[in-house]
Amino acid sequence: MTSSSKDSSKDGTGGGARRWAYIGSFTEAGGPGLTVAEVEPGTGALKVVHATDAVANPSYLAVSPGGDVLYAVSETEEGAVAAFSLADPARPELLGSPVPVRGDGPTHLAVAGARLLTANYGSGSVSALRIRTGGRPGEPVEVFAHRGSGPVADRQAGPHAHCVVPDPSGRWVLSADLGTDAVWIYALEPPAGAPRPAGRAPLRPGSGPRHLVFHPRGDRAYVLNELAPTVTVCHWDAATGTLRPVDETRVVPPEAGAGTYPSAPVVCAGGRFLWAAVRGHDSIATLALDASGDTAVLRGTVPCGGHWPRDLSAHPDGGVLYAANERSGEVAWFTVDAQTGIPALAGSVAVAAASCVVVARPC
Repeated sequence: MTSSSKDSSKDGTGGGARRWAYIGSFTEAGGPGLTVAEVEPGTGALKVVHATDAVANPSYLAVSPGGDVLYAVSETEEGAVAAFSLADPARPELLGSPVPVRGDGPTHLAVAGARLLTANYGSGSVSALRIRTGGRPGEPVEVFAHRGSGPVADRQAGPHAHCVVPDPSGRWVLSADLGTDAVWIYALEPPAGAPRPAGRAPLRPGSGPRHLVFHPRGDRAYVLNELAPTVTVCHWDAATGTLRPVDETRVVPPEAGAGTYPSAPVVCAGGRFLWAAVRGHDSIATLALDASGDTAVLRGTVPCGGHWPRDLSAHPDGGVLYAANERSGEVAWFTVDAQTGIPALAGSVAVAAASCVVVARPC
């Protein structure tokens, strides 16, 4: 294991608050499972302190709103979710056995009200599990099957739900489905927040939507498309639960060849920049957003610090980005120029088959 860092005292990562990063990886590809790293104040550099393979293929992670529980998908053919107590944030403790989600290959999860939701890529469905006292997930109470296909025969023969993202109002959940070229919308019904299918927003055929992120204002959403290396800008109306595409922009330069597959988007807290990890091209793209959020302009790309960046995330205090480079086996971090938004590689730490990075806020 190696790591390096450089001074970035102006990167906005705050003072001495102790933070922890949680890294998911594919155990079937030699990954350690769940890895814990201490985050250096001021620089955002990572130092691995613990790892556990208690869960198979914990490829995506999410911290509970209260910061006391870490949730992980188990991306296996018979998919499951697991919960870890963060009573000791440096050594998460598994809370019982992983719970089947009644869906194949869950790739993403999120807490929405009193439910834990998973996007199941293999079966093209969204599962909703009730969260029990103490944070443990119960059995699925709803499983919603997506339907449809797309024009890319080898990737879009059927639905492939890839993410589940609560909207900023807390009233809706959006699921980008790569197989159906659509974002599926679910309403969260009070008082318990049970999801209910509420519609779908079609995107350009063959684009293959993978992930989405909201503008800090909450009225725009950016859908990153895997099959076409683009991002689709959408208007979002939280009053009606309506998503409307308005523009589409490439996230790689015109000379980028085939085999380019965007994976994860991040929008900065001020809403000025959108970053996207791009596999194959092995880069992080920087797009400038105008004041309305309707126009995204590609400002450039930089190498991702490895090969096949499956995930991209930001330090909660801003100024640092983290790329989980799956095939080269490391997590790289980047300082961000406050004026241009362009990231600069600052260091890396070895984590085999890395797939996800989450930096938790202090409790």
